[in-house]
Amino acid sequence: MAEALRKRVFTYKDYTSWPDEERWEVIEGTAYNMSPGAGITHQNISGELFYAFKHYLRGKECKVYHPPFDVVLPENGETVKNATNIVQPDIMVICDKNKLFEDKCCAGPPDLIVEILSPSSASRDMKYKFSLYERFGVKEYWLVDPMYKTVQVYTLGIDKLYGRPATYSSEDKIKVGIFADLEIDLKIIFA
Repeated sequence: MAEALRKRVFTYKDYTSWPDEERWEVIEGTAYNMSPGAGITHQNISGELFYAFKHYLRGKECKVYHPPFDVVLPENGETVKNATNIVQPDIMVICDKNKLFEDKCCAGPPDLIVEILSPSSASRDMKYKFSLYERFGVKEYWLVDPMYKTVQVYTLGIDKLYGRPATYSSEDKIKVGIFADLEIDLKIIFA
């Protein structure tokens, strides 16, 4: 695998040939190893957020997913197979079932993405993925910081850009922008 990483630009076709026991993302054709695995705090926060979305979405058209489930973002005439942007957000909400590609991935931007920061991936989540999600039109992007128990919520404006984030602490409730009647209590999420 190390030799393969010196290869040219990577695509979804390359990505699907890599060992299943390894977790990777590809951003702008560059491969990023997602090791080490998430710790207990990360898992607890992810589980609570997933449960909150799953409970709310039961019986509704939108669905919530978590890794290992890929988001493939083709651009400039790329097909899913030759797309050079493949990510595995911690949580994603998808409201358009036509984006589900062969029961393997989401082909196109989810409506909402949550990334839980960890030391090994924080800069990638805050810089590269931020730009990627904005460019592809993810309506709502959450950056969850387990250390400081905060959440920054970026909402896509009419100008197709993320403005200043709304910042929430563990004492707050987040009104989920893509749904009219969903609030998530961060006391529960960060407990």
